[in-house]
Amino acid sequence: MASKIVMIVVFIFDLIAFGLAVAAEQRRSTGISTADAEDDYNYCVYDSDIATGYGVGALLFLMASQALIMVASKCFCCGNPLKPGGSRACALLLFLVCWVTFIIAEICLMAGSVRNAYHTKYRTRFFENPPSCETVRKGVFAAGAAFVFLTGLISEFYYISFSSSNARGNFGSYGGGEAGVGMAAYK
Repeated sequence: MASKIVMIVVFIFDLIAFGLAVAAEQRRSTGISTADAEDDYNYCVYDSDIATGYGVGALLFLMASQALIMVASKCFCCGNPLKPGGSRACALLLFLVCWVTFIIAEICLMAGSVRNAYHTKYRTRFFENPPSCETVRKGVFAAGAAFVFLTGLISEFYYISFSSSNARGNFGSYGGGEAGVGMAAYK
């Protein structure tokens, strides 16, 4: 059966990552074009940069959660072979989907954090167009939060499915089921 401690720790890590990703979406930096004291130049003034830290924190907590699940399940490919059946097929499918959602979540969180940390440094003269005060698009961290949620959900189901398939026994265990048909001795 699945280890309850592993499941609780993974759930807490995923919950923290989700909360940090939502907080990063709420605290994205915004930029305003402002004139200097002599009205010669326009430049961008950005507010708080805390969303970058929230995004990186969410990225790290999600990575720790994924690493813990993969270590606990021996990354599906190492360790004893799983008994054939529905649990093994379900575990394989959930393993693949879990990695896809994890990679998408990490890309969203990393791109949002990098883009949020980027601030326009150039200035323009007062008669030119004002500088483009680019910031991270609305919804990048929210997409990351959604995929963090999906990754957490799928990884929990993967671990349960893997554990139930692993608990049924191994091919080579004494008295365990073989893959072939058993024959009685003829007398």
